[in-house]
Amino acid sequence: MISSLYAAEQGAGSKVIVLLHGFGGGHDSWRGVTGALANGARTLAYDLPGHGLSLDFPGAGPAKVAANAVLADLAARGIKRAHLVGHSMGGAIATLMATAEPARVASLTLLAPGGFGHEINAALLRRFAGAVDKDEIRACLAAMSGPHPMPAEDTVNVLHDMRGRPGQTPRLVEIAAAMTRDDRQGVIPREWLEALSMPVMVAWGSDDTVLPVTQADDLPAHFHLHHVLEAGHMLVEEAPELVAQIIRRNTSRRSRSVRPGLAAAAG
Repeated sequence: MISSLYAAEQGAGSKVIVLLHGFGGGHDSWRGVTGALANGARTLAYDLPGHGLSLDFPGAGPAKVAANAVLADLAARGIKRAHLVGHSMGGAIATLMATAEPARVASLTLLAPGGFGHEINAALLRRFAGAVDKDEIRACLAAMSGPHPMPAEDTVNVLHDMRGRPGQTPRLVEIAAAMTRDDRQGVIPREWLEALSMPVMVAWGSDDTVLPVTQADDLPAHFHLHHVLEAGHMLVEEAPELVAQIIRRNTSRRSRSVRPGLAAAAG
């Protein structure tokens, strides 16, 4: 049984950028982004617990389990500090990592992150979890994307192949059910967000059908917000060049000073 996390590594350099995909995705979700980041940076695109080559990670499902798993894996790799990028579920995981061990997080880039409000399109996520054939996967991706782009066929093929692995689809169904219990998602406490001192950038599609963009209306004042017009929830696939640009910009910013006592609240 696989008990470690898988991460696809690309590039080299002292700057380490950790990429955490959304629910039902995998490390391949970032293939349109990593090439633009690899010049001068080392990227680690993870398969999160319960997904892809990390399918059998023990206790897969809760975001806290995934956050602790990635932190432990980075420590095992000798990486003391990294820039975190997370999409959707991966955004919630990245945020929990930053609140748990802020000294190890150089910056936080969140793409339509989970955990910023109770509202979630539970029915669509559960449908996506159980999608097995290519037509249904394609239909789910279209429903989660903005009004213009159609899902790329290579994205459909990658997700189809992933779900062909024994046990993958039942695990996704199980995780989706836990994530959307009572048709709501868990919310990260506001005081934890206020305490973050590293640069934080949030990008959200104006036509997100999974997590409403209104969840970005009341972010802490020091968070930078980028509205992506005519984009849906699948920002990494819909706008990879823009996502890479946002990541590059945020990973070049400096941390803000924090009032005494705030850093301790995040630990």
